[in-house]
Amino acid sequence: MNLPAQIFAAVLGTVGFSIMFSVPREYYPLCGFVGGAGWFLYCLVLPYAAPPEATLAAAVLVVLLSRLCAIWRRCPVTIFLIPGIIPLVPGGDIYWMAYYIVMNQVDLAAEKGFEAVKIAVAIVLGIVFVFQVPQRAFGAVVRLFRKR
Repeated sequence: MNLPAQIFAAVLGTVGFSIMFSVPREYYPLCGFVGGAGWFLYCLVLPYAAPPEATLAAAVLVVLLSRLCAIWRRCPVTIFLIPGIIPLVPGGDIYWMAYYIVMNQVDLAAEKGFEAVKIAVAIVLGIVFVFQVPQRAFGAVVRLFRKR
């Protein structure tokens, strides 16, 4: 699948999860933007790095954008963060791990399971890294753009 189609699918998936998580309608475009931007960065980094590393970079971007959007719109960061991180979740690896377990291919199941764990840890690390930045830093960036 080409890059624009993947980004469009990520935006639609993010908005779909926003609907499922009862995010207010006025935030759907920003949620879609956050999820699409994260997937775009993931696709850009992936040819040069392993999937966990690309996921870490994308998770950092998703959390940065989520915090900026939350300050800009004066709402909780989880409105943008939870749906925005969904495209990065290693669902395919978890599926294949379960498949290989059922097919009694333990080595392949362990490989896919370990890959899924590495990606999940990369997502968590991305969230933790960005949440260590003080709230005032994000507020300063938003105030800078509001003055223009």
